[in-house]
Amino acid sequence: MRPVKYRALYLHIPFCRAKCLYCDFDSRALTGCALEDAIGAYCEGLSAQVDAHGNAGELSEVETVYVGGGTPSLLGDRLVGLVDRVRAYCEPVEFTCEANPESFTLDLAQALRAAGVTRISLGVQSLNASELKAIGRVHSAEQAMFAIAQAKAAGFSTSCDVMCGLPGQTLDTFAETLRSLVTLNPDHVSVYPLQLEDGTPLARMEEAGETEVPDEDFQAQCMDLAAEVLKEAGYERYEVASYAKPGHRCRHNIAYWTGKSYLGLGRSAASMLDVCKGECREARFIACPDVQKGEASWTRGEALSPKEEDLSSRSDARRGESLSSCPDERNGESLSAREKGLLLREEGLLSKGKALPPIDEDLSMDGLTSIRVSSDVARIRFKQLDDAGGQFETEELSVREATAEDLMLACRMTDGISADLLARATGIIPDDELSIACQQAVEKGLAVWDGGTLRPTHLGWLEGNELFGIFWNLAYES
Repeated sequence: MRPVKYRALYLHIPFCRAKCLYCDFDSRALTGCALEDAIGAYCEGLSAQVDAHGNAGELSEVETVYVGGGTPSLLGDRLVGLVDRVRAYCEPVEFTCEANPESFTLDLAQALRAAGVTRISLGVQSLNASELKAIGRVHSAEQAMFAIAQAKAAGFSTSCDVMCGLPGQTLDTFAETLRSLVTLNPDHVSVYPLQLEDGTPLARMEEAGETEVPDEDFQAQCMDLAAEVLKEAGYERYEVASYAKPGHRCRHNIAYWTGKSYLGLGRSAASMLDVCKGECREARFIACPDVQKGEASWTRGEALSPKEEDLSSRSDARRGESLSSCPDERNGESLSAREKGLLLREEGLLSKGKALPPIDEDLSMDGLTSIRVSSDVARIRFKQLDDAGGQFETEELSVREATAEDLMLACRMTDGISADLLARATGIIPDDELSIACQQAVEKGLAVWDGGTLRPTHLGWLEGNELFGIFWNLAYES
């Protein structure tokens, strides 16, 4: 059986010096010897995963790599070692590492650039001291600006994350952050509305009346202001939350949004395998270490739809998944975020998830074990479930479901649903159903025809859940 050929690779680093008050991502706040010991054990296991998949021939066609977290820059020299390990098996055209300003040193910047990293994604979030304090960020505005300058000087394509809807934020302070940021000339800017996640310290503080978070109308105003300021500064908005100078779009996130197969390695990392119909394929895994105990544990993946990370990467991010960091950049996943189209965990995307039995620890000769994919499945997602799990949770999509997902994800981008994608969808989804969906989107002002391409409108992004729902509903027979 020929090896899977992934086009994108995500590595998750689940460590932070301090966890932000809004964060519900998979990360641990550790310091001192506990941090060093945990990082050492985790990186050893992650390197073994890279070697196993690389030696199996699964990384040779990887075009983009994204190292997210967490805070990858906390790893220091170990991060450089991981980069070297990955590049032994592939030559990506884009290699991104996330970094936080307080741990992004000049020495690390130079070492990463020499190792082949091409892009740095900095978690700036705000350039206002009181706003940074209100969300528990440990860096200052001055550190953030210095980190951007260092990244630019080292020759990286430099991306910055900014958040709106923060406690105490006003339109004036948000505009000041944006205008200060563009004077530093980063190549890429992502703007994410704050989402209060259940169980986070910030959500508990808001519920107790200890802090006040601006409403969704304010977030919508901020997103419109960002579009205006960044356009004036020469940035192109190519996705609902993403702006880039010419030639600096995030290729890794675009891989998530255009249905390319991606492999996620490390705790909580999501993967997706696009399967040729009628051909039995395998998604393969190796044991990775438990972060706390340094012991091997089996994991199985959870059904997720990108940003992530999204919004996962960037997440995933999220990437989002950041479904940002799904994996969009930083997965920072209104309006609410769902209404902006930053969250895609809606409309039944998780409903087909199912727990599978523990993996047999009798590994194959190359150190990998397999999930067999049946011939009627077009796409499968999987994500590590927990530290000690021993299980994956998977999502399997039929050809029709995968096609509907492609249509939905295309609505995240200014490029929209291309004529080619529509033609492919026509062969899978009945013409009348597809035509009605397109007509609904246009009549509601959510999309507009541009030649043979259906592009999302400003309203379509503001009402992202409605627009996405129109096309995801095509997954089901009427």
